[in-house]
Amino acid sequence: MNLTLHVWRQANAKDKGKLEKYAANDISPDMSFLEMLDVVNEDLIAKGIEPIVFDHDCREGICGTCSQVINGIAHGPDDLVTACQLHMRKFNDGDHIFLEPWRSRAFPVIKDLMVDRGAFDRIIQAYGYTSARTGGVPDGNAVTISKVNAERSMDAAACIGCGACVAACPNGSAMLFTAAKVAHLGLLPQGEVEAARRVRAMVEQMDKEGFGACTNHYECEAACPKGIKVTFISRMNRELAKTLPMAHI
Repeated sequence: MNLTLHVWRQANAKDKGKLEKYAANDISPDMSFLEMLDVVNEDLIAKGIEPIVFDHDCREGICGTCSQVINGIAHGPDDLVTACQLHMRKFNDGDHIFLEPWRSRAFPVIKDLMVDRGAFDRIIQAYGYTSARTGGVPDGNAVTISKVNAERSMDAAACIGCGACVAACPNGSAMLFTAAKVAHLGLLPQGEVEAARRVRAMVEQMDKEGFGACTNHYECEAACPKGIKVTFISRMNRELAKTLPMAHI
């Protein structure tokens, strides 16, 4: 396969940035998208051109760092996969592919396709944990948890914090990410004790970071590589409403 890449190149958050065109030749359909970029970068280095900067780590769809908008879609045209799991067989010989970083005020560009997602870390630091003293590791059946809550908690915990929900949302909202992190703890007995303080602290930090509001576009759910459902946002809103004074509801 021979492809043409239109890649966003930007030196830093203050730089204006622009799209630059590169050739990606002799690409195997069985390559992952990041492997294709590795091949392109090797060619650029051989020509004395600065390689394309992009984020990656595990390359197994676990870490969530491979944040790229590919042809206008967060993580590309495949469903329920990250960019590192996207294979080149999803494209055709001769295609033009446009690569951009996540677009969000809360995710400033570090360089090229790499953005600073420290805002997510600060939301977690606000109260995305439980400080309950649980002692030693209990037996699996020592704490009674309903099957429904256990499965919902696991569904929420599948969030890898990649930021695709923010990139896909027209408002740049982080509601799906925050809701998933609130739910995976709040649905379990160990997390219920601090549930009210947790949801208030995490939502307040989310707002401080400059993310937009949710207006029910559902683009976040469509772009999420782990299939996190927007029903978690509804749950978080209900939990948040419980913590507000009656005069503000």
